[in-house]
Amino acid sequence: MVRPSSPEDDETPAEHQPSPAERLLGTVGVTKRTSGPVESRIASRRWWDADADEYQAEHGDFLGTDDFVWCPEGLREAEAGLLGEVAGRRVLEVGCGAASCSRWLADQGARPVALDLSAGMLRHAADGGRRSGTAVPLVQASADCLPFADGSFDLACSAFGGVPFVADAGAVFREVARVLRPGGRWVFSVNHPMRWIFPDDPGPAGLTATHTYFDRTPYLEVDELGRATYVEHHRTLGDFVRQLAAAGLRLVDLVEPEWPAGHTRNWGQWSPLRGRLFPGTAIFCCLLD
Repeated sequence: MVRPSSPEDDETPAEHQPSPAERLLGTVGVTKRTSGPVESRIASRRWWDADADEYQAEHGDFLGTDDFVWCPEGLREAEAGLLGEVAGRRVLEVGCGAASCSRWLADQGARPVALDLSAGMLRHAADGGRRSGTAVPLVQASADCLPFADGSFDLACSAFGGVPFVADAGAVFREVARVLRPGGRWVFSVNHPMRWIFPDDPGPAGLTATHTYFDRTPYLEVDELGRATYVEHHRTLGDFVRQLAAAGLRLVDLVEPEWPAGHTRNWGQWSPLRGRLFPGTAIFCCLLD
């Protein structure tokens, strides 16, 4: 998910207080430039290793130990059923974080495998398995280089996992298509592309469009030598549709969760104020024909 620094600035605002991960990685500001697969992969691994403890401390209760939450709006797979029948199915979770979704899937009778680039996140996944009594197989790898044989899975899913952080989302989709069996389903949630138009602010300042939707330059935070410490990539809705189709995946639904009544939690840029006006999350539901 997008970091709280404003992408329109060339350096971190004076009022921004560095997070522990930013201090550890030496983040000094924000820049606009391209970032290829290797740099994006290295930055993401280092960022999520550094941020894993704070992320879990802040969001772990909301995400649950063995629950499947698709997005900050709080949509749960138990309610939405976007994956269809999971019992007995072999499921790959891409960008699993602490693997709460995979543990929920296991509790429903699925056979999940939880994959993440970050050893720090996988450490929390292993701890969650011990605490819940539901351990799932954990694999450390990048979403665009899946270490599995062709046709290994019936389903694949990602709840704000690896897709926004790789330089080539098409490579992720091709890899997912490769490891799915024919008729397999791929469902993933990401920051809604239209959110890139607005400042990353949950308050009134986040209601005014200030950026062009069509600029695909990624959001980068950098250290004093200009090395990326955090990378997130923007794609338009059209980009996603074309990349999915090129990978042989058929888009069958695009879910834009509405902000639910009574949900008062802010999560970064997500807030009741913004959520009442426009979507914060896009969930793509696809089939491999």
